[in-house]
Amino acid sequence: MLLEEMAAGTVEALIGRAPEFYGPGKTKSWSNVLVFDRIRAGKRPFVPVSASTRRSLIWTPDAGRALALLGNTPDAFGQTWHLPIDQNRLTYRQMIEIASQVTDRKIRYTVLPRAAFVAGARFVPALREANELLPRYRGDNLFDTSRFAERFPDFRVTSYRRGIEEILTQS
Repeated sequence: MLLEEMAAGTVEALIGRAPEFYGPGKTKSWSNVLVFDRIRAGKRPFVPVSASTRRSLIWTPDAGRALALLGNTPDAFGQTWHLPIDQNRLTYRQMIEIASQVTDRKIRYTVLPRAAFVAGARFVPALREANELLPRYRGDNLFDTSRFAERFPDFRVTSYRRGIEEILTQS
């Protein structure tokens, strides 16, 4: 409906699409809740479905800056944009290796198989909804942001390493 109105010129808008968020503070995402928050708490992280598939995550402050930039760019309106991410797409295994370096401790993790989410959905309503997202975790999730990078070449994204460092060292 919005796309139709944008195309008809009756609504002046743009759409900013993003992959899963990760970031400082109270960012709610599977990566934060299952992996980074647990590492910060000194607990074993849980990796959803696979530790070896590449992930596309967006640093929440980068998402905010990108949306502000788009909203202040008149020729960006009437289009759908994929918000910028670090193009060095890592696996959860690699992210946990970075976390091990940052915390200076060996971090072991547990991969939660799809069956664990399906079984848990019987008892936890949030897991019922999460089942729709599970296919994204079985294979590489590669979010193409090249169009944004071409249009805004000076926009700097936060590297996964820097983001993980900030999450794990925040007070």
